[in-house]
Parts: sequence; C-alpha cells; structure tokens
Amino acid sequence: MPDEPLADPPPPAAAAAPPLLRPRREAFEHGLLPIPKLVLPEGTLAQTLAQLRDRLAAGGGPGGARVGAAALAEALQIPHDHAALALGTLAAVLPAEDPALGDGCGEGAAADLRDVLLFLYIQSYKRLVPRSAHKDSPAVADVWPSTSAFDGYLSALSPIQLVRSNSRRFMPSQADEEIHQLSYLQKHMANILTLLADSVEGEGDDSLVLTMETFEHLGFLVQFSEGTSLSQSATFFANSDPDMPAAPVPAAQILEWISQNIASSLEYCTEKSAAKESSQQIDADVTMADANTSHPRNSTPSTNPAYYRNTTFVEGFSKTSVVKNATDIKGHSVKVLNCHDSVIYVLAPLKYATVYGCSDATVVLGAVGKSIVKELLRNVVKVEHCERVHIIAAAKRISIANCRECIFYLGVNHQPLVLGDNHKLQVAPFNTNYPQLREHMMQVGVDPSVNKWDQPFVLGVVDPHDSLSHPAGVSDVKAESATCLDPDLFTNFLIPSWFAAEVQETTKGNPFPLPEIYLASQSRKRSSLEDTQKTIRELQLDDNRRKELSSALHAQFKDWLYASGNIRQLYCLQGD
Repeated sequence: MPDEPLADPPPPAAAAAPPLLRPRREAFEHGLLPIPKLVLPEGTLAQTLAQLRDRLAAGGGPGGARVGAAALAEALQIPHDHAALALGTLAAVLPAEDPALGDGCGEGAAADLRDVLLFLYIQSYKRLVPRSAHKDSPAVADVWPSTSAFDGYLSALSPIQLVRSNSRRFMPSQADEEIHQLSYLQKHMANILTLLADSVEGEGDDSLVLTMETFEHLGFLVQFSEGTSLSQSATFFANSDPDMPAAPVPAAQILEWISQNIASSLEYCTEKSAAKESSQQIDADVTMADANTSHPRNSTPSTNPAYYRNTTFVEGFSKTSVVKNATDIKGHSVKVLNCHDSVIYVLAPLKYATVYGCSDATVVLGAVGKSIVKELLRNVVKVEHCERVHIIAAAKRISIANCRECIFYLGVNHQPLVLGDNHKLQVAPFNTNYPQLREHMMQVGVDPSVNKWDQPFVLGVVDPHDSLSHPAGVSDVKAESATCLDPDLFTNFLIPSWFAAEVQETTKGNPFPLPEIYLASQSRKRSSLEDTQKTIRELQLDDNRRKELSSALHAQFKDWLYASGNIRQLYCLQGD
C-alpha cells in the first residue's frame, strides 16, 4: 500500500508586531510655550541647561530636587507669572500625577527637576511646516485666516481653500508630525540623557549612569503604550525586584537601546507614510463633503496595534452637524480639524482637545479631561487658526492662537492663554448644558465655582516654535487680547436633547454661575418676552385673526431659521 501523502503543515502563526517606541504627542502639542527666554539657542542648549541644573540642584544631582515658580523665575530671569505658567503647563502634560506639583498653580507647588529639564529642553523644538509653500498660489490668494503682521507666515488654510486648491496633501499629516518628533528625539537624546544622568567614579561613558527612577522620567517624551512603564520594556530594568533597587545603568547603554528603538519606529512610520501617500490620492475635483464621506477620520489608521493613537478625529466636515458622545470617542483626545459652516458637538470627558483651521462653525466641548481618578487631570483645550468660530468649552485650561473674530464661551479654572496673531476675539461666560455635563465635570475635576473666563493671560505674537510665524529679524510684540462680549448679545446655547433622551438628567441649567451683569441682561430679555406673550394673550382677536397672527409668527420664525442657517442643523440632527 503506497504511503499516503503527508498533509500540508499548518501555516505558521503570524508573529506579533513588535512594540514601537513613540513620542508622547501631548508634550509636543500642548507643552510648548512661546516665551522667548524659555527657548534657548540650540547651539548652547545642552550647556545652558546643564548650568541651570547645577544651580537648581544646589550642587547635588538632578534626582530628587524640586523646583518652584520663584526658583525657576530667578534662574531663568523671567517674571514670576511666566514661571508659574511654565509649571502649570508642565503639570498639564505630565504622563502621571505628581502630588508635589498638583496642577502647578497651588501655593508651594514644585516640580521634579528632571521633568523641568525635559520640559525646558523641548522648548527648542520647531514644529513641522507644510511640505510645499502655498502662499504664492493663485488658488489661495486670500490667505487664511487673513494676512498676518508678517504677511504670509501663517500656515493654515481654510476648509474652503482646501477644496479649491487640493492643498490638504501639503499639510503635515499625523504620521509626518510623529516622524518629525522622532527625528528630533533621535538627534537630541544623547544630550538629554547627559542632563539627567548622575556622575559616578569611572572613565568615559561609564562615569554617567541613570537610575531606574530617572529612566522613568523619559516617559515624559516617549512611550510604548499608555500605562506601560518604560522600565518594564527595557531589558536592563525589566522584572526588577521592587524591594531591591535596581542598579544604575550606564547612560551609553540606555542611549544605544533608545536609539535602536527610535530607528525601528522611524523605519516603520516612514514606510507606512509612504504607502498611505501613494494609495490615498484624492482627486482634486472631489468636494469636501464627498471626501469626508469617503474618507471618514475617526481614528488614526494602522495595521500595527502597537502604533494605535488614542485620538478621535472630526475632520473636513462642511455644512453639517456632527455629534460625538462618550461612546463614540476612541482614546482620550479629540481633534476637530478643517471644519466649515458646521456645528460640532463633543459631549464626553477628555484629556485633550484641539480645534484647528475651522471657520464659520460652532464647536461644543464637554468637560475636557480624563475620567480616571488616579490620573492627573489635564483638561487642555487648544484652538488655533480659526475664523468666525464659536467655541463653547468647560475645561481647566485653554490656549488660543492665531484666531480671527471668534467668540469663546468658557468655563475654565485657569486664565485663558492668548498668543499669536489674533484679531477681534471675544470671551464670555459658559452658556450651555447637557444631561451628563455635571457628571463629566466631576470626573475630570473641573470646578464650576471657579471661572476665569474674563482674565486672559496674553503672551507674544511670535511663536518661536513655528518657523512660519517666526521669520528671522522680526521682533515680538504683545498679542491682541480678547474683549468681553456685550451682555446684551449673550445668549444661552441649547443642545438638542433627543440624542440623549434615555439619559437621566443630572445637569439642569448652566453649572457655572453667571456674572451679575449677564444675569441682569438675561432677566431683562426674559421680562421682555413675558410682556410680549402677555400682550398677545390679551389681544381681543377672533379666531381668524388669531390664526393669521399665529401663521405670521411661524413664518417669521421659519425665515429666521433659514437666514441663520439653523434650519440645516435641525435637519441634520433629526436625520441622526
């Protein structure tokens, strides 16, 4: 009997994708301040920070030393309020809570010197610029948002211009920015490790070592996955006995390990970026609405789960309404990008929110923070390059840069940060609610009894981290501040309730108390409405005249719906 043929061997199991070292985008996106004295010249950066470290450490190593606002102000020769702002910004972007620092603004708040050194080092980072200049293109002659004081150095294009010129391909993608950040870290990691290292007896590379505790502070800049400590991913510290302190490791060995991981991540990111660019060319004739329908942006695509980014994108919507509840949000941050003539509702607790390049839109941001009790409550909102946009936000912090004719309805626990080339900005108290708002605010630690909406903290026009808005030879001036909205123009913003009808209402009315002048204005409007209603009820009209009056009122209201554009929002939300 002949031998039966052997069965084909089963295919080998697919190897799990190796974890990738990634930059912590929060540090680069929310941790840069346009304060000139924080941005040290790159040529002397390492030397200057080493001198600063020795001064602040009082002769000891960087480990364990603490830095308060007064000490930082004296060391950098900056005003105390700028130093306090720096510590508050550092607290907002740390990967984990530092009890001694808190939110950076309390009396006696002090940051770990190692975190301060890392924070100051990345102030030298320059953001990625568009891949191709657009300022001379006839398709974008009407510079967005408008020609700046430096004529053409603003980098953002309006959503309309993106459709008209098909210039979206020139703007840096998320992958482009990540590659840029990895390249920056690759270039500077040797200096960074030298700054953090302790000196020991030895020769050459063996004289600088890092303890496991110091090594963990690098998590401010890089991470494998959220919640995973760097030391558990590094072979030289992995599985260390918690009862037995791990032996310090030479800085040269750590540099070699980090450099290898950055090189692997760069190779992967570059390949994915090139493949995506070649396979996803959108035809220039496709409208924005079609492009958005065909290519929805709800998360960053990737075949490698280790590369997953915890960000939800709301991008490229035009003439529509979009609702994102907590169940729709992937990760802990949201980016609203290049939306035009739309209403965007993000009704969820988040760590970070960014609104960029939007025009003629309303963006409602619920409590911005993270609903984990042991997690540091960051609550950072950033609004950049927007025009004629209404922002409604409850958060601990907000920064506003390069915006035009925008109104910000704010419930914020810290002063709004205003910087860049702004024009005709207005601020007003928070003006809305939704059923879960108070619950979301409690989760993220936003205090409704503290609202500093009318106390903007104004910095300079020039952003030294952006070469487009920081041309050589241009001196800085103070940015244009925001004015308070006329109380007679203040109105409450009603969030339709039908997409949250099954939720038991826990928030009734605005959770932030209104200032007296705005309350008085609302009271006058309410009284006027009640007087009008009373007058109509008391009119002695027969049934035909009452029907005529009712029809006239309905016609006027319908005309207002169309004139204001709210009729489209009504249809959009009913369609959802």
